[in-house]
Amino acid sequence: MIKLFDATTTTDEVLAGLNLSGKRILVTGASAGLGVETARALAAKGAHVVGAVRDLAKGKAATAEVSKSASEHGGKFNLHELDLASLKSVRASSDKLLEQGDKFDVVIANAGVMATPLGHTVDGFETQFGTNHLGHFLFINRIASLIKSGGRLINLSSSGHRFANVDLNDPNFEHTAYEPFVAYGRSKTANILFSVAFDKRHKENGIRAAAVHPGGIKTELGRHMGDDQLLAMVSKINEQLAAGGHEPFKFKSIPQGAATSVWAGIVAGADEVGGRYCENCHVGKVVADDIAITPASEGVRAYALDPVAAEALWKKSEEMVGETF
Repeated sequence: MIKLFDATTTTDEVLAGLNLSGKRILVTGASAGLGVETARALAAKGAHVVGAVRDLAKGKAATAEVSKSASEHGGKFNLHELDLASLKSVRASSDKLLEQGDKFDVVIANAGVMATPLGHTVDGFETQFGTNHLGHFLFINRIASLIKSGGRLINLSSSGHRFANVDLNDPNFEHTAYEPFVAYGRSKTANILFSVAFDKRHKENGIRAAAVHPGGIKTELGRHMGDDQLLAMVSKINEQLAAGGHEPFKFKSIPQGAATSVWAGIVAGADEVGGRYCENCHVGKVVADDIAITPASEGVRAYALDPVAAEALWKKSEEMVGETF
C-alpha cells in the first residue's frame, strides 16, 4: 500500500524506513532554513550531502547539527562554496566539482531570494531573476554530466510563480516599473520552466527534473518583508480563503516545508514528477491562467509548464550567461 502524504508531512516522515547510504546529493542554499533541514534529513538517512553555500563561515555555523546528525547515522556532510549572484563564482564552483568528478544522485536547487528591493547581481542582472534562475541555470547545466543516470534535479519554485510570467523582452526591468513580488514571480516561473526544459533534454538518459513549491514557511527568505507587510499579506489571503469557504492560512514548519523537496527527489516515481510542478508531497494540478486562485491555494499556472515558453527561456538564458548547453 502506498502511503499518502500531505501538507503536514515532514521530511522524516517522507524518508521513514529508507536507507540512503551510498547516495550523493547536492543541496544549494544549505546555510539556512529549508536547505539546512533538507541536508539534515538526507544525511540522517546515510546520504553523503554536499551543501553549496555563498558564505562558508555562515554555512559551517548553520550546519553544525547537520554534521552531527550525519556522523551519528552513517551519513556524510561537507560544504562547497557557491555564490549564485556571481557568474564568476558559479563557474569556479562548477569547475571544482567537475575536476573532482564525483557523481550525484540528486541535485536540489534550493537557494534563493524573495521580494528584494531593486538591485542587480555583479553581472548586472535583476537580483531575483539573476540569483534564483540564471545562477542555477548556469551552475546546473555546467555540472549536468555529474548527475547519474536515474538521477534527479529538483528546482525550488513557489506558488509565487502566479504573481507573474517571465518577461523575456525585459528581464532586468529596464523598461518596466519594478515590483518586488512581480520580480519574484518571474523568477519562480522561470524555475518551473527550467525544470520542463531540463527534463525534456535529459529524460532519455534517465535523468528527470521537477519543480516544487515548499509552502508558506517563516525563514530567512522573508527578511526583506516587514512584519506589517507580512501581516497584511496573510490578512488578504485569509479574506480570500474565507470568501471561498476555506480554512485560514497556516504557516508550515520548516520540516514540513522541506518535505516536498525530498519526496520529489527521493520517494516519488520518476515518471510521476518528471517535468511537473509538485506541492504538499504530490503533483500539482494545472490551473488555467484566467481562473482566480489565492496564493495559499494549490495549483500551477499553465504558462509555467508551457514547453514553448520553456524553450524560449532556455535560449534567452543562454544568451544572458554567455554559454550554450
